[in-house]
Amino acid sequence: MAFNSEITINGRTIGSGYPVYIIAEMSANHGQDLERAKALVRAAKEAGADAIKLQTYRADTLTMDCKLPHFEATGPWKGQYLYDLYEGAYMPWDFHAPLVQLANEIGITIFSSPFDDSAVDLLESLDSPAYKIASPELIDHALIRKVAATGKPMIMSTGGATLAEITDAVQVAEQAGVKELCVLKCTSTYPAPAESINLATIPHLADSFKCPVGLSDHTLGNDVPIASVAFGAHVIEKHFVLSKDDETADSFFSMTPDELKALIHGVRQVEKAIGTVYYPLKPSPNRRCLYTTKDIESGEVITVDNVANLRPGGGELAPKELPNVIGRKARLFLPRGTQLCWQDME
Repeated sequence: MAFNSEITINGRTIGSGYPVYIIAEMSANHGQDLERAKALVRAAKEAGADAIKLQTYRADTLTMDCKLPHFEATGPWKGQYLYDLYEGAYMPWDFHAPLVQLANEIGITIFSSPFDDSAVDLLESLDSPAYKIASPELIDHALIRKVAATGKPMIMSTGGATLAEITDAVQVAEQAGVKELCVLKCTSTYPAPAESINLATIPHLADSFKCPVGLSDHTLGNDVPIASVAFGAHVIEKHFVLSKDDETADSFFSMTPDELKALIHGVRQVEKAIGTVYYPLKPSPNRRCLYTTKDIESGEVITVDNVANLRPGGGELAPKELPNVIGRKARLFLPRGTQLCWQDME
């Protein structure tokens, strides 16, 4: 693979040595209300997210209005037909321009997951700084090539894709000239239980494809995405909603502004804690060394009755030297509480 070790989105570098890039995923949580969508953009900025991401599609670009059984939704959306689900969840295309304008005004990056060629064309007309290939679209090689042709950084979410399918998609992107690629570990369950996440896959993705990696997370809470930082995640994406009271197609597994703030705080703390490989250059004084526990006269034999290893440390002789001290004679008077050293003994 011949991808850059870092990618840059709207002036922000993503990769090893840089802060984790936090994406707030609006998804369907706009509720097809432009003012709510704008409020989500503002809330993401206030919470400290690096970017807010949209989804750009129409119901008829994803499926057809057909009531046969295999067009029924599954999982938490069971009972609806796909066309009706997408028709009620998609972002009206005329929302995109005002949201991009708002994001630019307040200083938060905004980009989207396009689901077909017309979506890419719309987003290009708005000068999108990056693109994400959503998990279900990873097998749409024509869409990957269309996005690659823009020359913008590409983020791929792996979802339910097999390793072979991920490899195929990455190779298509490489052959299409993509240099800035980021691959996200993802579990396409809503919400996803922690035991289904397999964070150990993140470093495997990095080793396999030699590009920045991260996590698109559908678990409830912050534990899993915060932990992903220790596994080498450079990007974290979480669905984002204004309130738990909002009822949209994706609200039930989305985080609120306060939860997003807590996530970002936790990520930054873990980044600090990871640090670098480090060992103290000097021993800690908060340990033990050898002390006289009684007054010892000059010439008196040192025994376990008049010497012991005690706190605080800082003396010359560590506890391991006790067997080498027992049986020696004091060269001078040693009052109780003396830190022993070799020159004190014959």
